[in-house]
Amino acid sequence: MFDDELSFANEIADEAAEIALSFFHGEFEVRTKPDQSPVTEADLAVEKMVRERLAGRFPADAVRGEEGGLSGEGERTWIVDPIDGTANFAGRIPIWSTLLALQAGDELVMGVVSAPALGERYAAASGGGATRNGRPIHVSDAATIEGSMLCYGDVEEWLVDDDARPGFRELVRRSRRTRGFGDFWGHMLVASGRLEIMVEPELSIWDYAPLAVIVAEAGGRVTQIDGGPLAHGGSCVSTNGAVHDEVLRILAT
Repeated sequence: MFDDELSFANEIADEAAEIALSFFHGEFEVRTKPDQSPVTEADLAVEKMVRERLAGRFPADAVRGEEGGLSGEGERTWIVDPIDGTANFAGRIPIWSTLLALQAGDELVMGVVSAPALGERYAAASGGGATRNGRPIHVSDAATIEGSMLCYGDVEEWLVDDDARPGFRELVRRSRRTRGFGDFWGHMLVASGRLEIMVEPELSIWDYAPLAVIVAEAGGRVTQIDGGPLAHGGSCVSTNGAVHDEVLRILAT
């Protein structure tokens, strides 16, 4: 249903990869934004390119980016995070990506995650399944927490919240294995069946938009900790689906 949009998103991802890698393997400036998060020349250059390309191909659509905010009006909105994992990028750690999603009305319908330094591209559109480097992917079939691997971003965010701490500790204790892979990476590991649970206490819409589509199309589930739909600034839990309700129950403890 969104084949043309998905194909175009992959074209944009190819261009974004060239731009981002040229900075990643070269020299670039890193600045600190008012919210104390980093921004690089690559972030700004990639988002500028994405906006220009979308304006030429889909001029009636709005665009919402991490760096440039919302521009345009329309029933559809393209959502872009030019460099997800900017701190990794700035530190020459290859776990970073360009995220691009399409929202039609209130529904996220297409997503692309391009991680060129890792050599991986994830993509999905509603009803079409999910892929990694063009090949279909599916979540794992682990049915218990004890048989699941847990992933998380910044562990400090869980430990400073007295309400979240007991549930997170219990989830860590019961999981088969735990590792911290932040940003897009943990969610894509869930989608591709390489681990079962990814939890984050707070994400912006440009952080989760394509991830939600890809995980769902791979057979998984994505909600907030309370089980509600994802929301800008809210929490995010991605799982293989089979353990989702138990994960939410534990985190609500």
